[in-house]
Amino acid sequence: MGSGALEPGRSLPPLRELAAELGVNPNTVAAAYRTLRERGVIETDGRRGSRVRPRPATTARGSLRVEAPPGVRDLSGGNPDPALLPPLGPALAAAARRYAERPGLYGEAPVDPEFARLARAAFDADGVPAGPVGVASGSLDAIERVLAVHLRPGDAVAVEDPGWGSLLDLVPALGLRPVPVAVDDDGPLAADVERAIVRDGVRAVIVTDRAQNPTGACLGAARAAALRRLLAAHPGVLLVEDDHGHGIVSRRLRPLAGVTGHWALVRSVAKAYGPDLRIAAFTGDHETVDRVLGRQRLGPGWVSRLLQQTVVHLWSTGAVDPEAVADAYGERRDALVRELARRGVRAHGRSGMNVWVPVADETGAVARLLGAGWAVAPGARFRIATGPAVRLTVSPLSPDDVDPLADAVAAAAGPAPARSYG
Repeated sequence: MGSGALEPGRSLPPLRELAAELGVNPNTVAAAYRTLRERGVIETDGRRGSRVRPRPATTARGSLRVEAPPGVRDLSGGNPDPALLPPLGPALAAAARRYAERPGLYGEAPVDPEFARLARAAFDADGVPAGPVGVASGSLDAIERVLAVHLRPGDAVAVEDPGWGSLLDLVPALGLRPVPVAVDDDGPLAADVERAIVRDGVRAVIVTDRAQNPTGACLGAARAAALRRLLAAHPGVLLVEDDHGHGIVSRRLRPLAGVTGHWALVRSVAKAYGPDLRIAAFTGDHETVDRVLGRQRLGPGWVSRLLQQTVVHLWSTGAVDPEAVADAYGERRDALVRELARRGVRAHGRSGMNVWVPVADETGAVARLLGAGWAVAPGARFRIATGPAVRLTVSPLSPDDVDPLADAVAAAAGPAPARSYG
């Protein structure tokens, strides 16, 4: 494989067949396959056997990007608008004063009690089932820990397609097999989730509740009800929900949590309070949270209580007005989608800070937009089987930017694919 003799997608021989050919014990071949799978070189698809992955799991999708040269507006980063982030000085100072009075030491609880209380109150307000609270270093860290304590290499995981590029990298990096599930503006399609469970035997389903990256999808009432019924019929499936849009989205949360035996719902503070805080609160069933915190104790031990107390100050002082932030992103996003529609371009962006535009030729569209002065993210960063598209982050836009950007996208997009989303 390292020499390139086995091409991506090439099936590998069964264990016993290869062992007989090489004259070694089948356990030796099994161990070799396991090592290759854990390193992300091959993937296992149940009875269909193992095959070479299209690319190593360590090749991050984030590398599929266009650097914005001087004079080009960068809409590719997925970052929040710095003007909508709160100043951190007062919150950090408050945490420092508390530390001066009582320094944090080894052996203390990993979750600050006030952080847990406020996080649990917010979960309760949104109808998230009762459960203990944990803290992780961002959404991806929490999701990785939840998957790791329940799954083993080779297990299949249903992921949204298109979906968060970092998550699409994480799943195979853990030795797990991603199974794409189509998404529309209301979230994952129930029929696709059912197919992934029944036909593909997925052990876990990952759902973004609101502000889905890259499409802006948001679970609607009917879709949430359908997914709850479906998941309730398969209680052995692990459910992981990502509500990273909490604090920047005004649309109601419709949690699926509680209908399966093991579940977790994760909320980071990155989009509302600043990506560098690296804090995510999560809750779930008692066994899941206990396993995650137990494993966390054997690694980093805990997430800095200074950072937890900083977030407590931000939460308790109302440093962010979620409605105002949601309106600011919504005005930019809705204006762009509306102007694209006027130009005959189909675009998606129901919530959050991103707009997803299906295109005829992804590479060509990215290049033409770059030539017109706009750097956008290629859809390849976010998709498995979905058709070509580009993602535009609206955070840097002003009202005066919308018309020229819509003109450039319309010129670059070409005829819309018949089915590239949902």
